Amino acid sequence: QVQLVESGGGLVQVGGSLRLSCAASGRTFSSYVMGWLRQAPGKEREFVASISWSGGATMYADSVKGRFTTSRDNAKNTVYLQMSSLISEDTAVYYCAAGLVYTNSPRVYTSWGQGTQVTVSS
Repeated sequence: QVQLVESGGGLVQVGGSLRLSCAASGRTFSSYVMGWLRQAPGKEREFVASISWSGGATMYADSVKGRFTTSRDNAKNTVYLQMSSLISEDTAVYYCAAGLVYTNSPRVYTSWGQGTQVTVSS
């Protein structure tokens, strides 16, 4: 399995931007589909975005489409989530995850980071 460490979370105002990073250990990073998921207090973990092995394909939840962009740098073993036009509903713990299937289902990811808190305040 791959080890994942997220960074870049924090407090931001409504309408602001943040970029999350997720660094992966191991030499097989390019073998994994990478996903971003989030969990707000009292809610289930939900899919945010996914990026294919080479980065050539991405998918997003409807709630973030047009505002969030995910990308990856396989040479640096890192995946990113650029978040713009943030709203209060984006407040959650954000997790990156690795899996073998390109999907929007949270259930198929096999490795997870520890999460990073994003708080959007008005």
